[in-house]
Amino acid sequence: MKLSDLRPPKGAKKSKTRKGRGIAAGKGKTAGRGTKGQGARAGGTKGPYFEGGQLPLVRRLPHVRGFKNIYRQEFEIVNLDTLETKFDANAQVTPDTLRAQGIIDNGKRVKVLGRGEITKALAVSAHSFSDSAKEKITAAGGTATELAWQRPPRKIR
Repeated sequence: MKLSDLRPPKGAKKSKTRKGRGIAAGKGKTAGRGTKGQGARAGGTKGPYFEGGQLPLVRRLPHVRGFKNIYRQEFEIVNLDTLETKFDANAQVTPDTLRAQGIIDNGKRVKVLGRGEITKALAVSAHSFSDSAKEKITAAGGTATELAWQRPPRKIR
């Protein structure tokens, strides 16, 4: 067997239909488009949401209002009541220890909020604190250290 002997199996290749090339071709005259009307014309397809002249669904539904802020900074949220139950007194609380405990996912930044009470002195390091969380941590004898993080630069259009 040689490379020149190789052929596709019978029926695997189908020749292209040459439309509009006379009645002997089988697709002559109207070329399979029927007679007249919008579908027979070039570019005569309806739009993707055309519903026969009925008010389309996308126009019947209420508008989606507001906007999506493309500069939004996502924070993983941790509350004080969670820190109270998960950590012992005088523990170091960092984003890495929170991740190890399964309190947060692999988010980039952590914000501590002031829900609940805290009675233990904890050394908490996070990217952001609410005012009430900072007050409650220091009142319990702990420290609240803000980690440095940089907001990405805005793109000027």
